[in-house]
Amino acid sequence: MRTPLITRQGFDDLQKELDELWRVERPDVTKKVSWAASLGDRSENADYQYNKKRLREIDRRVRYLRKCLENLKVVEYRPEQEGKVFFGAWVEVENDEGKTLTFRVVGYDEIFNRKDYISIDSPMARALLKKAVDDEAIVATEAGTVTWYINSIWYEK
Repeated sequence: MRTPLITRQGFDDLQKELDELWRVERPDVTKKVSWAASLGDRSENADYQYNKKRLREIDRRVRYLRKCLENLKVVEYRPEQEGKVFFGAWVEVENDEGKTLTFRVVGYDEIFNRKDYISIDSPMARALLKKAVDDEAIVATEAGTVTWYINSIWYEK
């Protein structure tokens, strides 16, 4: 089960994507499908087949985004969060071998196409929640248990 939380920035990005798909891309692809269909035989018309497939992909994504945006809860930054890891925090951690990672704890729908975001539902995020700088977080994964030390925590305001 995914936690239905999202940052304000993430919510706005999904809203922009939905708007772009619905108001710009879909009408454009619909025109192309109509034009290709007017040429006759659709079975061998690559333009028609490609754009029809693209239209189905857009419609699927639009349905997903609408349902998603309806169910997500936007979590705004609050000054009380300072100094501890909560939703929306940027965190820098380090392990015993000196490996350093920097990432932001966000909702599931925000992690795609971002190497520096992790889901609130991940083992790392769960282990870090409510911890402060210099605390250690023990992260249990399939590969084993690793101890991470928190170097810094900050929030985008």
